Amino acid sequence: MDNDTPRTATLLMHCPDRPGLVAGVTRFLAEHGANIIDLDEHVDRSEGQFFMRVRWELAGFALTPAAFGEAFDTAIARPYQVTWQLHDDGRPQRMAIFVSTMSHCLYDLLSRWQSGEWPVEIPLIISNHETLRPVAEQFGLAFHHFPITPENKADQEAREIALLAEHQVDFVVLARYMQIVSPRLIEAFPQRIINIHHSFLPAFAGARPYHAAHERGVKIIGATSHYVTEDLDAGPIIEQDVTRITHRDSVGELVRKGQDLEKLVLARGVWAHLQRQTLVYRNRTVVFS
Repeated sequence: MDNDTPRTATLLMHCPDRPGLVAGVTRFLAEHGANIIDLDEHVDRSEGQFFMRVRWELAGFALTPAAFGEAFDTAIARPYQVTWQLHDDGRPQRMAIFVSTMSHCLYDLLSRWQSGEWPVEIPLIISNHETLRPVAEQFGLAFHHFPITPENKADQEAREIALLAEHQVDFVVLARYMQIVSPRLIEAFPQRIINIHHSFLPAFAGARPYHAAHERGVKIIGATSHYVTEDLDAGPIIEQDVTRITHRDSVGELVRKGQDLEKLVLARGVWAHLQRQTLVYRNRTVVFS
């Protein structure tokens, strides 16, 4: 974060909807000296759930993180049955990138990091192939190769989890990582593994969506970034986009256009996560503006 930028905290919360929630939270923050600079809320009437994201300046705020938890639980969380998370926006998150052999998403992520566009640290890149090691070296990043076979998958993922813990990784991005991650890895990073799927989910899910789309003569193709769950390609969606195609486009053209979308949609998904704009409830994602 820029030294001239005021340090802020972000609160994400959801609870059963009832009158007075916004007033209760903002009054609590004001009573402890918070200068609120951003607030967004949403009510899902079908679920009867209230969702809110609120950000405030920490200068003049009277509560430490530990004191905040105790005070907020007493005044708001327990009375209103709130599920909440508090984030210090001044601490850059640490992002690990998993890749296989395709480089387009990796280059896009690394260029955004290197340019300073994203307030993020990248302690390491993990891959099941050696192909992209030169890319990591080009950007001065540690590259760890974990070959995966059906026989060694469990042991290799255990080593990966240990490595992620050693480097205090906050979240993981699968940048066209062509492996199904195990429940063990998902449990280690719940709602903190972001995947890019080269299709507008749920249509044409699977390994060859561009070929399936070409065979069907579709007029748009898309890409989807989502949090990873144990249900393959069915996790909470963060971002999606589409581009138009015609009968003149070959499979190669679909791949080229699709990869442009993948980079953009993955970047938007990672940015929303970095900005603490995502809140998962059941298998849906509320993405605050």
